[in-house]
Amino acid sequence: MKMMIARGVAPLMAALLLSACAAPAFRQPQVEVPVAFKETPNGVRLAADGSLWRPARSAETQARGEWWLAFQDPALNELVGEATRKNASLAVAAARVKQARAITGIAQADRVPQVGLGVGAQRGRPSALEAGLSQGSSVAPRNTYTASLSASYEVDLFGRVAANVEAARQDAGALEASYRSVLLSLQADVAQTWFRLRALDAELETLERAVRLREENVAINQRRFDLGDIGEFDLTRARGELATTRAEAVGLQRQRTTAEHALAVLLGRPAAHFTAPVNPLPDTVALPVIPAGLPSTLLERRPDIAIAQRTMEAANARIGVARAAMFPALDISAAGGGVGGAMAEAFKWSSGSWVLGALLSLPVIDGGRNAANVARSEAGLEEAVGAWRQSVLGAFAEVEDNLAGLRILDEQGAQLDEAVRAARRSAELARRLHDAGRSSYLDLLDAQRNLAAAERSAVQLRGSRALTTVALIRALGGGWDAPAPPDGQARR
Repeated sequence: MKMMIARGVAPLMAALLLSACAAPAFRQPQVEVPVAFKETPNGVRLAADGSLWRPARSAETQARGEWWLAFQDPALNELVGEATRKNASLAVAAARVKQARAITGIAQADRVPQVGLGVGAQRGRPSALEAGLSQGSSVAPRNTYTASLSASYEVDLFGRVAANVEAARQDAGALEASYRSVLLSLQADVAQTWFRLRALDAELETLERAVRLREENVAINQRRFDLGDIGEFDLTRARGELATTRAEAVGLQRQRTTAEHALAVLLGRPAAHFTAPVNPLPDTVALPVIPAGLPSTLLERRPDIAIAQRTMEAANARIGVARAAMFPALDISAAGGGVGGAMAEAFKWSSGSWVLGALLSLPVIDGGRNAANVARSEAGLEEAVGAWRQSVLGAFAEVEDNLAGLRILDEQGAQLDEAVRAARRSAELARRLHDAGRSSYLDLLDAQRNLAAAERSAVQLRGSRALTTVALIRALGGGWDAPAPPDGQARR
């Protein structure tokens, strides 16, 4: 009866031990996913004059992975390609991926027996006592040759090796996702810096027109002052306006230089060896319409969410590693070889020796170290789950922010277009009245100021729309429905 009970209980106890120490099955945490983005544009909108806002060409027709092609800017295409090849930060991320893959290989090596071969030779002279002779006897030096073959293997009774391999594999996956995140950030930074440069060029173009207009005003007022038609006040005022506008242009040149240097770093070039061509962003530029898609698909596209996902799974696997340390470890080893006074003798069967053994080790008193390691691993998983949820919520918010930004910028653009048209008409009328002597120079100056301010605001808004479009693509994880770049991209 006792034997029957023992036979029934033993398998049950073994199963309980195995389930207790193996890595827990990974359970995907849940997060509330909205059905649709709140700020998804409805498509057609009315401008201030009642006309329809027609959407620009859609990005749906563009290649999914190479999202920057949607802007149809050859210079941008070249810059992104150069940055992908030469950027130092991307090279660092690729090297980290290689290291992580190597670490995975190291962990997987524990799954197979470790076999070693040794061949050695030594010359020495033992003491008389060691040779079994009386004290003072003479012992001649002798040569000793050895040859050995050894093997060892850890039987993965409680899943320690498997859990360690899984943790290393997920760590490598996280670093591959990190590489894709760096790649996406690099591409977006290049695009945004390029559009910032183009917007500054357009703003400088607007200021240069204002400078030429101020120069004409100074020339006209100088002639009128020489003829006695106006006093010195109007002439001095015109010169002050000219100097102020020139100073603003110099300040913009400084911003452009800084942006140019930033672009050089992204391209992996010394700032002194790079000069960005002047390429103003025209008011006719048609930016692509980026479809946001469903919020649920965002979880599959964003590299930072992929990093958090892999980190969770690695933390879950490390719980199994920590639990396995609390249970017995079984190591099997074998060794064989020979010893002789000549190399040939070391390989003779008569000189051979062998040993075969197994070692079952179990921690008995560890001061709570292993239990603390399990608690630390479980807390690490909780931390990773929290970071994943935060990444998901942050991703949803970023998409909503940029969708709202584009919507508001479109509405603002409609009002600014009307303001520019009105300011141009006002400046034209003010010029006519001033030339006819029916209004003061201050009225003309005020109208010209309003026009310059409206034109600069329109140019700045144009640049903001381009930057926000790129930011939306970044928030969506690259392609609006693009798959993640293949792993081969990290093998540079």
